[in-house]
Parts: sequence; structure tokens; C-alpha cells
Amino acid sequence: MEAAEIRARIEALSALPVEALGDDARSTFEAFRTALETGVVRAAEPGPEGWTVNAWVKAGVLLGFRLGRVVEMPPAGALRFFDKDTWPPREMTLGHAVRIVPGGTAVRAGAYLAPGVVVMPPAYVNVGAWVGEGTLVDSHALVGSCAQIGRRVHLSAAAQIGGVLEPVGALPVIVEDEAFVGGNSGVYEGTIVGRRAVLAAGVILTGSVPVYDLPRKTTHRRTAGSPLRIPEGAVVVPGSRRIDDPFAERLGLSLSAPIIVKYRDLRSDAAAALEDALR
Repeated sequence: MEAAEIRARIEALSALPVEALGDDARSTFEAFRTALETGVVRAAEPGPEGWTVNAWVKAGVLLGFRLGRVVEMPPAGALRFFDKDTWPPREMTLGHAVRIVPGGTAVRAGAYLAPGVVVMPPAYVNVGAWVGEGTLVDSHALVGSCAQIGRRVHLSAAAQIGGVLEPVGALPVIVEDEAFVGGNSGVYEGTIVGRRAVLAAGVILTGSVPVYDLPRKTTHRRTAGSPLRIPEGAVVVPGSRRIDDPFAERLGLSLSAPIIVKYRDLRSDAAAALEDALR
């Protein structure tokens, strides 16, 4: 089934009540899930004018939840799992050319992992995620639902890339090619981390947090028409800013404020470089 046909069927089925969904709905959904896993369709796609949200893809993911029945999944040792039968763990083979290191990682059905991806344990890649070639997903990292991760990205230990399914038109979190996301960092609410950007350990990015750009003397923030976007090559560190309020000043209170301290140079390139030998 071609992507255009899958899209038309998903859009038609998504408008129906669950009691009207029959065997044809499940077969369409299974073709859709396969297209997700092979990278044929994506929740968002880059283009000449930026990223485009494919709302129908997220509608298809939600259709899978509507169709699914809670069943007992295959156990892992003494651990037992109960989830929708439409979203089991993804079946992977050596032919996918993905390294999944032993130790408790889970990749859900409907996630795409390109050849050369390395996943360290324990990590979790959720439904609808797209992970590009040569990316490293480190221990305790999360790639949330429909998140788009570029090529040769480094998601450090405990990095949290948020997911989004509703509203269906919302932009998912996007981390572009060759970006570095430091340990214990969090990227949420449709934020875009530009190509080759570096997030230092502990940086938290959300739609409500402004990012202060010291080199360019400007502020980056989400607006009604565009998401928060970290510029290409920016190096972001955790910071704080004073709260302009008498009570806060008396107590010495401040707010978290991610700060761009510079743009990538040879030194930051070396610090963020991926070690090819590990692959």
C-alpha cells in the first residue's frame, strides 16, 4: 500500500466512531505501522521552508490506540507487561544494522531507527519516533512519541526528548543533524534544536522558557506562529535570571534561563564529537 493510499484511509477511518471500525481498519493500521517503522512516513518532515507537520500520521498513531486491546505482552524474564496489542515492542533483526546493547532497552512498534543507530541500555524509543543514521541514544535516554531525531545526533545519558500526540497538528520535538544533547537535559513542547547545536548538561527547553543569546544580543522564544528554535551551532548552558519583584528580590529568587554563550568552534566541535570507534 502506497503512502498516499495509507493517508487517505487513515483520514477516513479517524473520522469514524470506534464501533464502526472493522477488519479493514486494522489492516490499514498495520500497513501504516509498517510505513512508520521503515521510515516511509514521518510525523514531521524537513523542507526548504522548514518543518511540516503530518497531522494525519499522528491521527494514525491515535487510531492504533483506539483499535487496540490490552493484552499480556511476551514476558522479559520475571517482568510481565500489559499493553495495547496494536503497539507491542518492535521486532528488530540483525538486518536492520542497529546496535541495541543488552540491558533493558525498549523500542516500541512504529518507531524508525536508521542503520548505524546505537542504543545503550536502558533507553526507550516510543511510537512514531524517527531516529537518523549514526545517532547515539545513551543510557536512560527517552525518545518520545513522534520525536524527530536527525543524523549523527548524540543524546547523552538521561536526556529526555518529549513526545507529542495531541493536538494532532502540534509540532513534535525536533533535534536536527549532528546536535549534541547533554546529560539530564530535557527538550519539550515542540522545541526545535538546530543542526550542530550543543545543549550542555542540565539544560531544559520548553515552549514557555525564553533562551537568551549573548553573542547575538537577542532572545529566542516561542510565538503564536512558530516554536522555540535553538539556532544552528548554538552552545546552550543552564543559567538564571533575576525576578523583578520586591518579594523575590528580598528572598534572592531567580528563574531558570538557558543561555547561548557562544556558537560552535573547533573546541566545542572536539568536545561534542562522536567517537566512530564506538560504532
